[in-house]
Amino acid sequence: MTEITTALWASLPTPAMILDADDCIRDVNPVAETFLNASFKSLVGKHAWEKIYVEPDLRDSVARVRAAQSPMFVNSVDVGTSSRRPVSCNIQIGPLADRPDHVLVLLENRELVGRMNRAMSSKTAAKSAIGMAEMLAHEIKNPLAGITGAAQLISMNANAEDRELTDLIVAETRRVLKLLEQVEDFGNVRPPERRPVNIHDVLDRARKSASVSFASHMTLVEDYDPSLPPTWVDPDQLQQVIVNLMKNAAEAGKSGGTIWLRTFYEASLKVRRADGQGTAAPLQIEVVDDGPGIPPELQQDLFEPFVSGRENGTGLGLALISKIVADHDGWIAVESKPGRTAFRVSFPVVPKEAR
Repeated sequence: MTEITTALWASLPTPAMILDADDCIRDVNPVAETFLNASFKSLVGKHAWEKIYVEPDLRDSVARVRAAQSPMFVNSVDVGTSSRRPVSCNIQIGPLADRPDHVLVLLENRELVGRMNRAMSSKTAAKSAIGMAEMLAHEIKNPLAGITGAAQLISMNANAEDRELTDLIVAETRRVLKLLEQVEDFGNVRPPERRPVNIHDVLDRARKSASVSFASHMTLVEDYDPSLPPTWVDPDQLQQVIVNLMKNAAEAGKSGGTIWLRTFYEASLKVRRADGQGTAAPLQIEVVDDGPGIPPELQQDLFEPFVSGRENGTGLGLALISKIVADHDGWIAVESKPGRTAFRVSFPVVPKEAR
């Protein structure tokens, strides 16, 4: 490979490998090593179907591509290794122009793509819903304040039974006013002031704050990758995201439960920005708790406004987090089952021009 070709191969955001005429692996890019949880040395030179589990079998498909010298797309294939559970993938197989007996195999994680598509749809819906809610909040606050004042005046000359009702009116209108103020605050989040930030500095501040307040009844465990490069974020807004996720985890967990803070690098993750361009978001933060989990029917819409799994929740906390992450060209997702709920946020590294 030329120097440029080598750089392009190493920069591919999709797991890729090259197979020779005997279906032995001749090359894998760094993303494929991460995806397959196997090193370059352990894969190259080995027979592909002995090192990689694929169901259904792709040998005939690879042979047809090699014979016809035309690409092929195969959807919904399970791909795994001895150290990686099978993952559903869409696979592209194509011949190499300069080596007709070699083929290029590209793997696309279907689960990851589906989550990102849902996240993009959720962002669009959130903007529309919050825009309308913010306008309504402004219009509703004044009459609610009048209702509260009228109820307080009535209660001054009411008997005990009627006063109980007026007190209820006052309490409920104040609750609605508080919700409307949250909606207005949501719409007024300032644009991020981005700069190079060490993720672990922010996580340490959030952990210390949580350990002496809302998460004092929990055990906090760190699992950091110390080699992560700086990210390109507003540090205050990143801390707001982490604190809110930890607060959710603490409220969901039982006394004596555990919250894990985990960081790692995933080179294959790419987020599509509002302008249509793709941005790599390889820096991963996970906040994991061992609580009862989120009901399956809520998980898909969890980041939309006014969707909440708690009885008295407003459904704005996670929507706000999603908005902040989106403003940073990042991505957020959740995986939940009883005993393990993991919120994962992904952020870009510092761009070259800002280093």
